Amino acid sequence: MKADGINLRSVLVVTNDSTIFLKRGLATAFEMFGGRTEEIKKLVAKLDTAKKNGRKMCDVSYGVISARFGFVPGNYVITNYDEVMANKKDYERVQKEKDYLGQLNQVAMYFDRIVVCVPNDMFAMMLEDETFLQGKVIAVTSPAFETYCMSRNWVFMERKGARLGKENAERIFRLIEKES
Repeated sequence: MKADGINLRSVLVVTNDSTIFLKRGLATAFEMFGGRTEEIKKLVAKLDTAKKNGRKMCDVSYGVISARFGFVPGNYVITNYDEVMANKKDYERVQKEKDYLGQLNQVAMYFDRIVVCVPNDMFAMMLEDETFLQGKVIAVTSPAFETYCMSRNWVFMERKGARLGKENAERIFRLIEKES
């Protein structure tokens, strides 16, 4: 995407839903979830408002893997629901019902960088499915996946904190700033 003749980096930040719903009824996926998603939403907001050389640093999008809807872009309006995924069995069931990995594969191909902050079992499913292309991912996950990430030319960051951690958020911001 271009703004004032400058190529902007496009970044997709992906996480999964939370048991903490901030709204009743309808709201965007970005507004709907609290709890562990808050630190990720802060990174998205920081990237969205960042400037470099007096211009917008990057275009950033946010998406949630939802137990009810599958993959949902952050600006889609959804409603709260009762059952949130909590374990590998749930991730596999929702994948079978909604094919969120297929949805992510299609959406992710249009982004320069994909920041992934999901539970380990869900991340393992993404690796097995080959959801993302070589070289595009910044994975915030378990050290058990470091070798897999490196073999795909992805950036690996050890998960520190609820989903992201302040230190990783700052490292991601600096990396994207450097690349843009």
